[in-house]
Amino acid sequence: MPRTTTEAKEMAVRRQLLPGPADRPRTAHNMSSSSLRKRSDGSLINKVPCAALRAFLANLNEVLLATKLFLLLPAVLLAVAAAYLHFGQVWVFVLSLIGLVPLAERLSFLTEQIAFYTGPTVGGILNATFGNVTEVIIALFALRERKIEVVKCSLLGSILSNLLLVLGTSLFLGGVTNLAAHQPFDRKQADVNTALLILGALCHSLPLMLRYAVASGEHALVSGAAALDLSRACSIVMLLAYLAYLFFQLKTHRQLFDPQEVEDDDDDSVTISQDEPVLGFSSAMIWLALMTLVTALLSEYVVTTIEAASQSWELSVSFISIILLPIVGNAAEHAGAVIFALKNKLDITLGVSLGSATQISMFVVPLSVVVAWTMGIPMDLDFNLLETGSLFLAILVTAFTLQDGESHYLKGLVLILCYAVISVCFFVIRRRADDNQLDGVRWIMEH
Repeated sequence: MPRTTTEAKEMAVRRQLLPGPADRPRTAHNMSSSSLRKRSDGSLINKVPCAALRAFLANLNEVLLATKLFLLLPAVLLAVAAAYLHFGQVWVFVLSLIGLVPLAERLSFLTEQIAFYTGPTVGGILNATFGNVTEVIIALFALRERKIEVVKCSLLGSILSNLLLVLGTSLFLGGVTNLAAHQPFDRKQADVNTALLILGALCHSLPLMLRYAVASGEHALVSGAAALDLSRACSIVMLLAYLAYLFFQLKTHRQLFDPQEVEDDDDDSVTISQDEPVLGFSSAMIWLALMTLVTALLSEYVVTTIEAASQSWELSVSFISIILLPIVGNAAEHAGAVIFALKNKLDITLGVSLGSATQISMFVVPLSVVVAWTMGIPMDLDFNLLETGSLFLAILVTAFTLQDGESHYLKGLVLILCYAVISVCFFVIRRRADDNQLDGVRWIMEH
């Protein structure tokens, strides 16, 4: 995928038509990923005599080496090798998780490159939807394997991780680093995301409440698929709300979501306010397709080997899906959110954590239900009492934490502790259930 002479001319022409920094769509999630990029050293490449080879190496350098996470990219090849050479399913699971970290950041980079050429509206939609493409791909593969519990738990875990762990860690470290500084942020963006998250929590709660209302005899069950029908109707409403959110974000109230431009203090890093592409449109599209295919391959490895990892580590699939998968899978954007919090740029940090949680809750979850519907798989929005209660309380705690428009380290610490308690709760509950099953087996054997 070299940047040929024709493509270079195309870029030169298009550059005159590209939107300026004020018009170019850049989400907080996109800027968070940018903080993990670095300047590519092209001194050696410029010495290559062949122009075509020089262009190809420059293209390869920008895509594979211009990131601080390039040291994790070999895990992608190791995961594929481990799968084909049968090194063990646990090794495949671990290497695939590690490989997904740089791939997620590279997908964000390539999406931003394409957004240079597509205009603010299309570019904004690309940035908004590709921000959580890893979760979408994992959910689709899990649905294909009919592992509905993995889909629900992984998506729930991503929401909890963004609301409590990412935001909590960012506010805590940012507060400790900036003890003597004032730490304000814009409440308007937080209020919009919180309102959508509450709508999502309502849609999750209704199928659960319907099940308990019918079980208690308060209401007669008209159809055995009533909860499933309700979930599908709620999913359509959530998708419509997400479309309205995109229109609100990209058109009518764009000023609320435009992150401030920040110059990176590190000389070895690329400036966040970069206003021209480093890849041609054709190259970026080809690389995006390749990276998406590789991400899909590793996501399939994760889905097919999660049970083996669960048995080997003596952890339940639910605990791995809710706690471990989101922590590792979203490590790149999490690191970016923390970096901006350390620089006291809390609007970008909130845009990353709340924006990702909103996208997963209002887009990825209902999309999974609709896709499962088309596949004939009975996936609903009933995430069970403990899971739904944890989601509602996490949204409530986050909303109260952000209500005054200011931050300090104690708020971050409270969110981290909430996440720790929820993690222990899922670990203890699942292990207790496993212990009860083992006790039952022992009783049968003894009697």
